[in-house]
Amino acid sequence: MDDQVYDPQALQAKWLPRWEELNTFAAVEDPADPRPRRYMLDMFPYPSGDLHMGHGEAFAIGDVVARYWFQKGYNVLHPIGWDSFGLPAENAAIKRNAHPAEWTYANIDTQARSFKQYATSFDWSRRLHTSDPEYYRWNQWLFLRFYERGLAYRKDGLVNWCPKDQTVLANEQVINGRCERCQSEVVRRKLTQWYFKITEYADRLLDDMKQLEGKWPERVLTMQRNWIGRSTGADVQFKIEGREEPVTVFTTRPDTLYGATFFVVAPDSPLADEIVAPDRREALARYKAEVAKLSDIERLSTEKEKTGVFLGVYAINPVNGERLPVWAADYVLSDYGHGAIMAVPAHDQRDLDFALKFGLPVRVVVDTGEPDPAETGIATPGEGKLINSGPLNGLSKAEAIQKMIEILTENGTGKAAVNYRLRDWLVSRQRYWGTPIPIIHCPSCGEVPVPDDQLPVTLPDLRGEALAPKGVSPLASAEEWVNVDCPKCGGPAKRDTDTMDTFVDSSWYFLRYCDPDYEDGPFNVEKVRTWCPVDQYVGGVEHAVLHLLYSRFFTKVLYDMGLVDFTEPFQRLLNQGQVINQGKAMSKSLGNGVDLGEQIEKYGVDAVRLTMVFAGPPEDDIDWADVSPAASQKFLARALRVMTEAGAASAPGVDFSKGDVALRKVTHRVIDEVTKLVEAYRFNVAVARMMELTTAIRRAIDSGPGAADPAVREAAETLAIMLSLVAPYTAEEGWERLGHKPSVAKAGWPEADPQLLVQESVTCVVQVGGKLRDRLTVPPDISEAELERLALASEKVQRYLSGAPRKVIIRAPKLINIVP
Repeated sequence: MDDQVYDPQALQAKWLPRWEELNTFAAVEDPADPRPRRYMLDMFPYPSGDLHMGHGEAFAIGDVVARYWFQKGYNVLHPIGWDSFGLPAENAAIKRNAHPAEWTYANIDTQARSFKQYATSFDWSRRLHTSDPEYYRWNQWLFLRFYERGLAYRKDGLVNWCPKDQTVLANEQVINGRCERCQSEVVRRKLTQWYFKITEYADRLLDDMKQLEGKWPERVLTMQRNWIGRSTGADVQFKIEGREEPVTVFTTRPDTLYGATFFVVAPDSPLADEIVAPDRREALARYKAEVAKLSDIERLSTEKEKTGVFLGVYAINPVNGERLPVWAADYVLSDYGHGAIMAVPAHDQRDLDFALKFGLPVRVVVDTGEPDPAETGIATPGEGKLINSGPLNGLSKAEAIQKMIEILTENGTGKAAVNYRLRDWLVSRQRYWGTPIPIIHCPSCGEVPVPDDQLPVTLPDLRGEALAPKGVSPLASAEEWVNVDCPKCGGPAKRDTDTMDTFVDSSWYFLRYCDPDYEDGPFNVEKVRTWCPVDQYVGGVEHAVLHLLYSRFFTKVLYDMGLVDFTEPFQRLLNQGQVINQGKAMSKSLGNGVDLGEQIEKYGVDAVRLTMVFAGPPEDDIDWADVSPAASQKFLARALRVMTEAGAASAPGVDFSKGDVALRKVTHRVIDEVTKLVEAYRFNVAVARMMELTTAIRRAIDSGPGAADPAVREAAETLAIMLSLVAPYTAEEGWERLGHKPSVAKAGWPEADPQLLVQESVTCVVQVGGKLRDRLTVPPDISEAELERLALASEKVQRYLSGAPRKVIIRAPKLINIVP
C-alpha cells in the first residue's frame, strides 16, 4: 500500500490474517509462566443478527483494558462466547418454519467474523455457546445440585405472565409492569413453577457488597440493595374472628400498633378466600377479577385511587384488643410480606388515602408537630414522641419500637423480624429453546431427578409451527420425549416440559471459560482457582438486578459446595452507556438507526473504535450525531504518517537518551498521564493525550530536531504502543514501519522516566472575576499562600481590584481565581 495514503480497508486486509496466524492473545496455561494473571470479561452477546452499535462501544471499551494488560506484561484471559438460548431464536424459527439452532448458529458465525474484523483481543480457543448440549448438560447438573440442597423447588403461586411471549417472567424481568424483552403488559396468573431459593442468600448478597464498594458503580450497588430491600421490624400476630390460626403481619413500625384502625389483606391471597364472610364472597370475587387486570406496579402506585372491599370479618389488635375491620385492597400484594398489613392511616399515606376514601378512623399515635392527617390528608411518618399508646407514651420512635417488640415477645404475640423485598427466582419457562429441566414426574414416586449419567437431557427436534406458544411448553407435544420410565420405580412417568430461564446459563459461564472442553464437571475447579474471580467485567447497567444479582447468588452457592474459593464473581465492574442518535435511542420507526457495518465500511474499524472511546467517559451515552468518525480517520492518518517518517529516518535500537530533551519530556509526561488515565477508565482523555503526542512529533519533525532525532523515534514508538489499545490496525502498521516485527500488542508498555517528569516551572493562569488577567511563571511545588501573594501583587491584577478581594480560589500551581 502507498505509505502516504491512509487506507483502512487495506490495513484490515493485511493484518487480520497475520494476527490469526500469530494467535497473539491466547492465554497461557503453563504453571511455569511467571507472569501474573488477569481475567478480563465482556458480557457475552446474544446472536440476534450481526454486531450493532452497542456492541461496537462495549467491546471497544473492554478491549482497551485487555490490550493494556497485555502491554503491561500480564498473562491475560480474554474469552468470547454466545448466550445462545432464548426467545428471539424461537420466534425466528416459528416465522421461518425452521429450527432455532439454524438461525442461532448462522448468526453466531456472522458475529464471530465481525468480532475478528473488529480486532477484539479474544482467546478464540475458549469459545462456547450456551445452546450446545456440552454446555447445558452442566446447567442441568447444577440444577440437580441446587435441588439436593433445597435451593430448587416447585410450588403453586401467582406469577408474572407475558401474553405475547406466552411464558412466565421472574420479578426482575418485569420493568414498570411490562415484559423487559417485548414490552408487553404483564398479567398475573396462578401456575405451578420452579424456583431457585435466592432469598436464602439475601443477607449475604447484601453484606458481601462491602467487597465491591469502590470497585463497582455505586448506582449498581444501590439498585441491588433496593431490590433485595432488607427491612427490620417485627412480626405481629393478629387473631381473625372465626379463624383458629392467627395471621402474621410484618411491620417496620411496631411502635404505631396503637394507631391501627383497620386491617388489609391482598384480594388475590388464599387468606382472603378463607376468611371472607359468606355474604361477601360475591363482592370479593368481582373485586378479584378487577385486580387481576392490574400489574403490581399499577397496584402499588401512589397516584392510583384506592379501591377495596370489606370482607365482613374483624381482626383483633393484640396490644389493646380493639376489633379492626378486615378489608381486601389491591395495594397489598399477596407475595410481599405475609400478604396482610395492619393499617395505621395517620402515619402511612396509602393507608390514609384508603381510610379517607372509605370513612375509616384516623388516630395519631406519634406527635411529629405536624397538623392532623385526618384534616390535611397528609400522613406524618416522621420522628416524634409517642401519644395515645399506653405504655409507649412519651418515648421516641426508636425507644418505642424496642419497647413494643419486648411487649409482643413477652405476650407471645410477636417478635423482632427481618423482611425482604426480594422474592425467589422463578426459573421455569414455557418455551422450547432453553435447557430442559432434569426432573421426571412419576405418579408413584413424585419428583424424580434425572440420574447424572443420563445427562444431558437434550431437546427433541421441534421446528416451525410446533414451537408456536400455546400457554404451555411446546415440549409437552413431543410425546416420545415426554413419556419415559421412572428412574426410581421403572413405571410410566413424564419429563418436566418447562425449560430454564436463560439467565441460568449466564450465571456461571465465566467459570466455564477457564476450560471450556472440561468433561468431568461444569468447570475445572483447579483452573477456576487459578484464573478467578474475574478481575474486570464490562457490560450494560441494564443487568444490575438481573444477570449480576444471579451470578453473585450462583457464586455463593458454589462456594458453599466447595467448588470455588471466592464469594464475589467480579472484582471490578465497568458499565458502558448507550449509543444513541439525535438524542434518542436508535430505532427503525424513528429513522435514526446507524448500522455498525456501514460505519466500518466507510471509515474503517480503527476510526469507529477510536470514535467510540474518544466520545466521552465509558459510562456516558454516545450520541452518534455529535461525533465524527471522519475526524478520527484524519487523526489516524496523521499518526501513521509521523510513525512512517520516524521509521524511514532511523532504525530501531537508537539511544533515546541522546534525543531532544523537550520532546522527551512531552513523551514521558504523556506516558505517565495515559497510564494513570487508562487505569482510572478515563479512556477519552487518554486518547486526547495521544493526539497531543502526535502533534508534538509532527512539530519536532517539521520545525524541531527533525525525524532522525532519537526522541522522535521514542515518541513514535510510544505512540504506536498506546494507539494499539484503540486503533490496532493503524498501530500495527506503524510499528512495522518503525522497523519492528509484529505484534505491537505485546511490545511492552513504556515506563515514564521520573527525571523527565520534573517540571522546572509551570504557567499559572490568574483570573479576576472569572476573566483572564495575568499569567505567572511559578515553581510546580509552590504553596497556596505564596501563589496568592504573587497573584495579588501583580500590577495587571491590581487594576481590577478596588480593595481586598471577597474570595480567592486557588488550584495550585496552575490556576487562581480572585473574586473582587
